[in-house]
Amino acid sequence: MTWTAPEITRTRELTVGDERAMLESWLDFHRQTLLRKCAGLTAGQLRTPSVEPSGLTLLGLVRHLAEVEAWWFRENFAGEQVDYPYFTPQTPDADHDVSAADAEADFATWHREVALARRAVAGRSLDETFTEVGPKKRTFNLRWVYVHLIEEYARHNGHADLIRERIDGVTGL
Repeated sequence: MTWTAPEITRTRELTVGDERAMLESWLDFHRQTLLRKCAGLTAGQLRTPSVEPSGLTLLGLVRHLAEVEAWWFRENFAGEQVDYPYFTPQTPDADHDVSAADAEADFATWHREVALARRAVAGRSLDETFTEVGPKKRTFNLRWVYVHLIEEYARHNGHADLIRERIDGVTGL
């Protein structure tokens, strides 16, 4: 049987709540939106690029956002040692190389990274700061990470809209 991305029921974002609840709600809404853009597609369809010369694919976005979750929430904010599933210094864009990717495994990786990200920030203050890993050494707080991830998902969900429309004409998910 051919694997297809599972259907998902998206939870609407909060319209009233405290800051933390609102940030978590909007991030979850955008996470679920990405999964909705992929729902019902086969692994082959998830590997379909947008338009030439771009090689951007829905599966590449899932892989990329799994690593973004790990980079900001776990490695930078929580200071965890992260073994990235795709990135290496020799292949920094490997998350977008889906030619031999296992879509089912990649979706499992994304779900695992989201769960690990939630665990990394549980009970931590939005005002808690950290110094960025790498040469820039900028200081951020957890609030910034939430806002950035919402922006990152929202931007890539726009890409996902166009890719999905190219694959099967479906829009507005």
